[in-house]
Amino acid sequence: MQSSALSEKKIFKDLSFEDTQVAFSYRSDTDLWKSYLLFASINRNWLVSSGTKLIRFALKSGIPIDPLLKSTLFKQFCGGENIEDCEKTIQTLAQYRVGTILDYSVEGEKTEQAFGETEKETIASIYKAASNPSAIPFTVFKTTGLAPFELLEKMSAFINNPNLSLSENEEAMFQRLTARVDNICYTAHQQGVRVFIDAEETWIQDAIDALAYQMMEKYNRQRVIVYNTYQLYTVAGLGKLKIAKEKGLDKGFKIGAKIVRGAYMEKERARARALGYADPIQPNKSSTDKAFNEALLFCVENKSMIDFCAGTHNEQSCLYLAKIMEQHHIAKDDAGVWFAQLYGMSDHISFNLAKAGYNVAKYVPYGPLKSVMPYLFRRAAENTSVAGQSSREFTLISKEIARRRRAKGKL
Repeated sequence: MQSSALSEKKIFKDLSFEDTQVAFSYRSDTDLWKSYLLFASINRNWLVSSGTKLIRFALKSGIPIDPLLKSTLFKQFCGGENIEDCEKTIQTLAQYRVGTILDYSVEGEKTEQAFGETEKETIASIYKAASNPSAIPFTVFKTTGLAPFELLEKMSAFINNPNLSLSENEEAMFQRLTARVDNICYTAHQQGVRVFIDAEETWIQDAIDALAYQMMEKYNRQRVIVYNTYQLYTVAGLGKLKIAKEKGLDKGFKIGAKIVRGAYMEKERARARALGYADPIQPNKSSTDKAFNEALLFCVENKSMIDFCAGTHNEQSCLYLAKIMEQHHIAKDDAGVWFAQLYGMSDHISFNLAKAGYNVAKYVPYGPLKSVMPYLFRRAAENTSVAGQSSREFTLISKEIARRRRAKGKL
């Protein structure tokens, strides 16, 4: 007991999320002030709501606001409009032992041409990662970037009720989707690049899960290439992770697991109320936190067959994972354990974890400005809806600005 307490004390001494000098070392004074002003704005819910409406109106009306957006929201949360634009961000993060997860964040497309473009872009990101694996440890895609949302909804319903029928057109579309996913995962396997399949709304997730396990069975035989994502703000999340382990044991493949809380709570609850089914979301934050940490422990305890990434902006969960890694004698830089945060957020977590020797990567979204605006709107909304998120960012940036001013003798 005493040894465990001493070990935990050492971990917390080595790992602090209060060091803003480490957190923002990669940002110039000018960039830091821009972030300060941005989060000061995001901190005001009414401003986010009205600002989002104004931006949408301006974009729709052709008002030239692109330069303003590029220098504010886009610069804070995105790496660029294409892979080449992201190179500076990739190299900057790599200097601090923080990896990049290239994320082609174009959303809401509905045409076969757009789905083909997403497939092509995802494969391009895989080749980019293969050329610099230490700087780009993962790639990622959303299944809704490769097929219509409605198709995934129909396939999920079909999985749960085989008595439903699919039209010939739906079957053909699903075959095209499967071919796209397989092409991405095959390329990743050939190049030795790990790929995340992002989670989405619960009513389309069963189809995504089915594809993920099909790919794991094909490509995770020798090492983990394909990762499915488990949302622990859902009541079923932990159970799904445990079932995945059993599938792997039964069919002889390893599990890749990205552990997250989730991003669709309001939408999920509204749909459940409207359609009269049980709310799929945990009843409160403490239940979500408990499930998330249980999922981390489950992965640690089954490390022999599960590689995993903790995608979280929660400081306590990061400290908890660091603690149980120590208790289970897992090295800080074990290739099968990663932490991940979004670019432009929670730098105090990412950079301090990296400095302490842990594997860390940032999701770096990219894509044409107008096409990634839905992503940026979600980021702004998330910062206002997640309790204390924008306030925390604003406080930390303010603290670092004050520290720099003191260091220059200006305070």
